[in-house]
Amino acid sequence: MDAGLEDYHTAIEAVLREMNQVIHGKDQVVSLVVSSVIAGGHVLLEDVPGVAKTLIARSLASVLGMEFARIQFTPDLLPSDIIGMNVWDPENRQMNFKKGPVFTNVLLADELNRASPKTQSALLEAMAESQVTVDGTTYALPDPFVVIATQNPIEFEGTYPLPEAQVDRFLASTTVGYPSEADERRVVLDHLATGTANAAASRILDRGQLIQARTTLERIYLSEPIVDYIVALTRFTRERASVSLGASPRGSIALALLARASAAVAGRDFVAPQDVKAMATPALGHRIRLSPEAWIRGIRRESIVREAILSVPAPVGIDAD
Repeated sequence: MDAGLEDYHTAIEAVLREMNQVIHGKDQVVSLVVSSVIAGGHVLLEDVPGVAKTLIARSLASVLGMEFARIQFTPDLLPSDIIGMNVWDPENRQMNFKKGPVFTNVLLADELNRASPKTQSALLEAMAESQVTVDGTTYALPDPFVVIATQNPIEFEGTYPLPEAQVDRFLASTTVGYPSEADERRVVLDHLATGTANAAASRILDRGQLIQARTTLERIYLSEPIVDYIVALTRFTRERASVSLGASPRGSIALALLARASAAVAGRDFVAPQDVKAMATPALGHRIRLSPEAWIRGIRRESIVREAILSVPAPVGIDAD
């Protein structure tokens, strides 16, 4: 590994170490979120309340030296509450654009599926193009711009399912899950000692270093057999009778980006099949729509990805070991 990639690996190790000191027992989730952000993508966290989703987003912003904003999505939230609006300035007798909370580096879209489809769509241009348009004028968002969205997969009353076009814009999706007994005990003790569950994380990188890290990530070698393997896994999800909508080509791109990030975190300058396997469910799972019959039978989207991994032969001779 060249010096640039070694520096990258050292920096990412420091970021993960700092975040894991704040978020107990969720090393894999933290690693996925950090990898997704460095790869330039947005993250969807689907889980019940109280499992540190907000803490992950806030700590990520702190560790990477980025601005943070949070929007609590509710049924009465308007698009202008997110992206901003033109406001009349009586002194200068002109309309001035007042920026909304979307003008930040890390945006926590809390309970995204509680907002109406019209309001949800206001975030789509921002996620896809890193810009928003108000009254015909386009405004660029800060760079980097990352959305970490949450939704409760259990409670459906008063919610609106995310449209496929929006779900497809998330580079990765995962669940956080409950902590182990030992980790939950540490959480309680930390709260009693500090009086808050939101422990502060120290800055490890700044925005300029994050942008440089993204450039460095492009130097992770992705061989043609690995690309063929990624495409085959994605196409497998479209061929199952239990699937009404398989992963899109954007899913293949997401899997390639996340596999590169996985290799970099592991300290390698090339992508191995295990990187693809490790990132297949986060990259492809949320892009799969099951048929009604499969949903009734209790088939899960993750099982489709696992079936793909078991059925599609992995390239040989590209082992990390």
